[in-house]
Formats: sequence, C-alpha cells, structure tokens
Amino acid sequence: YFITENIKDKATRQVFKLMGPRILGASVVQLNFVANTIIGLSLGEGAASAVTWAFTLMLMPQAAIAQSAGTASLPTLSAQYELGQHEAFKKTLAGIIRAVILLAIPATIGMIVLRVPLVQVIYERGEFDANSTAMVSWALMWYSAGLVGHCLVEVLSRGYYAMQDTRTPVIVGVAAMGLNIGLSFLFVKLFTVMPHGGLALANSVATGLESIVLVTFLWKRLKGLEGRSLFVTVWKALLASAVIAGVIYAWLRLMTGQSKYIVLLGGSVLGLLAYGLMTWALKVPELGAIINRIKR
Repeated sequence: YFITENIKDKATRQVFKLMGPRILGASVVQLNFVANTIIGLSLGEGAASAVTWAFTLMLMPQAAIAQSAGTASLPTLSAQYELGQHEAFKKTLAGIIRAVILLAIPATIGMIVLRVPLVQVIYERGEFDANSTAMVSWALMWYSAGLVGHCLVEVLSRGYYAMQDTRTPVIVGVAAMGLNIGLSFLFVKLFTVMPHGGLALANSVATGLESIVLVTFLWKRLKGLEGRSLFVTVWKALLASAVIAGVIYAWLRLMTGQSKYIVLLGGSVLGLLAYGLMTWALKVPELGAIINRIKR
C-alpha cells in the first residue's frame, strides 16, 4: 500500500522519470572506457592493462576537480532554477565552469609533463618494470589531453540535471560513445608505435567534442554564459599553464637520474607555486574563490 500510494504521487513519478536517463548518463564514461579496454585486448600484451591504469590515474584529478564541484553545486543550481532565478542560475553555473577550467588546464599540463615519474612512483615495483611504465605513461599522456573535457562534462551535466533535463546529456553522451569507438579503430591504425595510445586519444577527442556540444546547447538555452569572462579565464589559465610546463620541464632536466620521489614531489610543488604566482600576477578573480573553498 505504501509503495502504491507513493508511486501515485506526482513528485515521485517525476523522480522516476528523471532517474532512468540520469543512471544511463552516469555510466557513459565507464562504457567508453570499457570499449577502449575491449579493443585494447587485441593490441598485444599489456595494452589493455596500460589503458586501465592510465585511465584510473586521469580520473584522480577529474574526481577532485569536477565531481566535487558538480556535487556541491547541484543543490544550489536546482534551487535557483526552480525558483525562477535564471540570471542567478546562469551566473552560478558560469562561475563553476570558469573555476573548473582554471584548475583542469594546469592539471592537464602537470599530468602530461610529470607522467613518467608519476607512473613510476605509483606503479613501478615487482613485475611492473620500465617497459610497463613507458606503456602506461604513453596512454596517460593522451588521456590527460581529455581531462578538461571530462571535467566540463561532469559540471555541464549537473547544469542540465538542475533544469530537470536528463535526456540531453544522455543523448549527447551516447553519440560521443559511438564516436569514441569509431575513432578508436581509426587512431589505433594511425599509431604505429604503442597503438594503445590511439585508444586514449580517441576517448579524449570524443569527450572534448561532447563537452563542446553540451556547452553550446546550454549557451543557446541560457542566452549566454558570461562569454567574455570565460574567454579571459581560459587564456589566463593557458598562459599560466605554459609557465608551469617550462618550470617543470626545467626541473626534470635538472633532476635527471635522481630519485623518482624527489622528481615528482619537487615538480609538483614547483608547478603549483608557479601557477599560483602566475594567476596572482594575472589577477585571476576566481583564484580567491578557489582558495576560500579550499580553506572551508
């Protein structure tokens, strides 16, 4: 009786209506990865494992940056949209997108430049030798190229969910999954050395295009997403990240032959300091908001 009566409730039925597409949408990222892994099994010994370990590493900053921001912002976005505060909703979502970009771009650069010592520190022991490190770090480089896209998809999808639109992210995600599979077969043939890197690149390209389509639809629906501020944030983040790349690369050259732990820790600290100083010098307004969130 309790279940029957509650299913008759309009709000409960709405939850079930939105739940199906949401569950499917949440699984699209993993389905993309499963497709990569299956194809990787045909690429020789170690390819599928290398793809698995590299993807796991890429998801670490994605979870820290985007999943936390998306989860924390969803109640606010939902309340603003439900109350008809569309301008406030747009401002909140645009601010979250800028903050995510400000964190995801340097994380991408850091993961790419420090990929070898990172893999060495986390994985290299026992039967995981230098060849295994080379294979995983190669895949990690191409997966990291899609980190910004993965982060944006995570946040943008929350924007759609707040508007009670769970279908659009799913439709776009399924299309991206099909594109990922098609590009995987293509890029594997183009990569003559360590072809499993093509699987990672296909995933990154598909996810990047998915994020572009999602933000384009949102842009049209909301009639803008503070485009000028977004553009300024992107170019400042790119400029600061270029400095990070130079600093870390110089550190790697200087520390050739030294302990992998020192190389990774020193490179990470120097990269963070360089990025912090650059964003401060460029007067990036989102920096203060990010620092306050970290303090909390």
